[in-house]
Amino acid sequence: MRLGGRLQAAIEVLDDIDARRRPAGDALRDWGLAHRFAGSGDRAAIGNLVYDCLRQKTSLKYLAGSEENRALVFSLLVNSWNMSEAELRETLDGDKFAPELPSEDEFSAMAARDLSDAEPHIQADIPEWCIPSFEANFDDEWIDEAKAFGNRPPLDIRVNTLKSTRDKVLKQLGRQDAKPTLIARHGIRIESDKPFARQPNVQAEESFQKGRFEIQDEGSQIVGDLVFARGGESILDYCAGGGGKTLSLAASMENKGQIHAYDSDKSRLAPIHERLKRAGTRNVQVHAPKSDMSALLGKMDKVVIDAPCTGSGTWRRRPDAKWRFDEKNMETRVEQQEEVLSEAAPFVKPGGHLIYITCSIFPEENENQVYSFTENNPEFEIVSAGEVWQDLFGFDKPAPWSSDMKTITLTPASTNTDGFFFCVMERKNN
Repeated sequence: MRLGGRLQAAIEVLDDIDARRRPAGDALRDWGLAHRFAGSGDRAAIGNLVYDCLRQKTSLKYLAGSEENRALVFSLLVNSWNMSEAELRETLDGDKFAPELPSEDEFSAMAARDLSDAEPHIQADIPEWCIPSFEANFDDEWIDEAKAFGNRPPLDIRVNTLKSTRDKVLKQLGRQDAKPTLIARHGIRIESDKPFARQPNVQAEESFQKGRFEIQDEGSQIVGDLVFARGGESILDYCAGGGGKTLSLAASMENKGQIHAYDSDKSRLAPIHERLKRAGTRNVQVHAPKSDMSALLGKMDKVVIDAPCTGSGTWRRRPDAKWRFDEKNMETRVEQQEEVLSEAAPFVKPGGHLIYITCSIFPEENENQVYSFTENNPEFEIVSAGEVWQDLFGFDKPAPWSSDMKTITLTPASTNTDGFFFCVMERKNN
């Protein structure tokens, strides 16, 4: 496909997303099924167009001066991908599959608009109702923090130290321009900054097939490190899902001790079995939903809650979710988090730790939750996550957000990761 056909396809997918309020991945998959002539490179390019438009939707539409998705796509090309009017006219000339180009007046108006004149939520590319949450967390820097979610995320990898080392995996991925992550100790990053390029299919690599690495955002790797799992401990991963953090904990423990992996949803838990086998873990026991775990009550050194949340921290990777998200979703997630905290806390032994993690940057799901929990459960107190950060990563790395160095928040702007919240609560001995 030439550029014109790719642009028209992206417009059709964006129209489908708007009309049916459906996930971008579903719309892209259906387009691909209906257009089997499109190659993998074409599908990747169309996906990049769609996702980049969604990441910066309100700012790009403002600059375009239009709500139409045709204008949105051209605004992306001009304002984010730095293609000139002349370049577009030359490239699309004679392409019968290309969408109608903006007029000269429309191009001129696009170039003349200044985003600094727009409403704050438009500059920030977030739903307007989210402003109070961003302001509460990031003060005067909230617009810059929000705008960072409009950047395309990299491909991050966690080396499985049970089977390999970072240097060995870097060598095996040498042709992918892979580099060590800046903060995570066992991470590797492959940047995704070329407009039309697709991410490498690292899952096809022999190293992945043999369990030497997993795909995992650096932020998720960092909070896994902050759990500070040690060999010989008993740990309950209460919301294990597909097992990403379970695998990282097993590696940190060097297969010593015991991890109990539990999730209330069997479909989320299903992938964990194959992943554990591939990674070579031997210290994980998987508990099916509704299984009897009463024998574990009051026995766990650490209980890790990767809590259900809005997923606002993953908006770089799932920008369509940003525009479907509403206050009702927030209320539902807050209620679920309260339930999970109350269910998981009894498994912590005296002197043990309850660890609360979300992939959200909203205080309603984060600081508000843990401070409310400790107020209602005085046998738990928040202890400093910042000290563990300094011990693990030192003082020369990008720093997360924290008002008191007890709880911490990772963000695309501060740590160049997905957004994550991390808090440790100790259960008192008396």
